[in-house]
Amino acid sequence: ELVFFRSLQLLSGKPILYIANVNDNEIMYDNKNKNVKVLFDLAKSEGNNAIRICATIEQEIALLPEKEKKIFLAEYSLSEPGLNKVIRAGFELLGLQTFFTAGDKQVRAWTIKKGTTAVQAAGKIHTDFERGFIKAEIYPYEALVQYGSEQAVSEKGLTRQEGKSYFVRDGDCIYFLYNI
Repeated sequence: ELVFFRSLQLLSGKPILYIANVNDNEIMYDNKNKNVKVLFDLAKSEGNNAIRICATIEQEIALLPEKEKKIFLAEYSLSEPGLNKVIRAGFELLGLQTFFTAGDKQVRAWTIKKGTTAVQAAGKIHTDFERGFIKAEIYPYEALVQYGSEQAVSEKGLTRQEGKSYFVRDGDCIYFLYNI
């Protein structure tokens, strides 16, 4: 029966992400608002996820210069804006992840389903990349942040070569080699 109902693609069968909008006095405390606790308990009992944000704080963050955002977030004991949490939770709910490509003039983030192979990821960029795929040169985004450049990452030996069957990981930086 479950297979039949899934084939109907009913809204009631879709996973749900609950987002609780709380006031700025409640954002730091997990159980201060009883209604939010009920919502989180409901989400958990259904096997869904719930997150708490404060729209007022989000609005203020959006207007601040980059340098002031971290200071502002620290005042509320927050490590990141709520929007980041919403995006990450949405990606998780939908089974999505991101990989990056970089050229001389452009860096681009690509969204793919989890479980996508390197050759399929190449096809997201251009069908010629998929058709003529040779290999992918890959390094983690975190290594780029830590060492500051592709050259430094390469010198540290963190760049590796992968074939068609490699499953792309969230945050991979990829250079595709292909021949048409």
